[in-house]
Order: sequence, then C-alpha cells, then structure tokens
Amino acid sequence: MKKLHILWTTDNCDTVFNMLFMYATNAKLKGWWEEVNIIIWGASAKLVGNDSRIQTEILEMIHLGITFEACRDCAENFGVTEILERLGINVRYMGIPFTEYLKSNEQVVTI
Repeated sequence: MKKLHILWTTDNCDTVFNMLFMYATNAKLKGWWEEVNIIIWGASAKLVGNDSRIQTEILEMIHLGITFEACRDCAENFGVTEILERLGINVRYMGIPFTEYLKSNEQVVTI
C-alpha cells in the first residue's frame, strides 16, 4: 500500500496553502498515494487551533479521505486540544507512532 505521511511543523500560511494543502489534496484526488496522513506537530498545532480558514480546509480534506494526527503535548501546550479533536483530528502522543512510521520505511515528508 502506498502511504504518505506529511509531518507539518510550519506556521507559515503561505507554505501551508501553496504547498502542503495543495500537494496533499492532489495526491489523494489524483491517486499519487493511496493514503495521505498529515501529522500536526509543533507550531502548526497553534496555527490550526487559531485559524478558521485552516480549520475549514482541514474539514474539506478529511471529507476527501485524508487523515490527520496531532501531537498531544503540542496541542496541550498551545491550549488547542479540544479544537483539534472537534475537527476530527486524532490527538495523541506522536513519538512512538512517528518512530514506527520511520522504522517501517513508510514515506515521510517534512514541511
């Protein structure tokens, strides 16, 4: 199975809208990857929790079948855990799952 994990750490909206969301959406719609999973970690958690445009885009991407996970520590540090969970994002401690992705040779791109 072709699965791509995108590790999203930036809080730069230009990069988010003009690279991350654009690529992830096209990758799913055009079948470049069977599965696309976006991992929200670091500053991106704060951005998602505080930007309604980002939240709307995430909901649309989830509707397309793109999955989202978020680092629980980061979400708690920025006070956005409940917002992320309401969006349907799987908020959990990411150290072990991310390490498993890497060890299993799944494809990971960092933004």
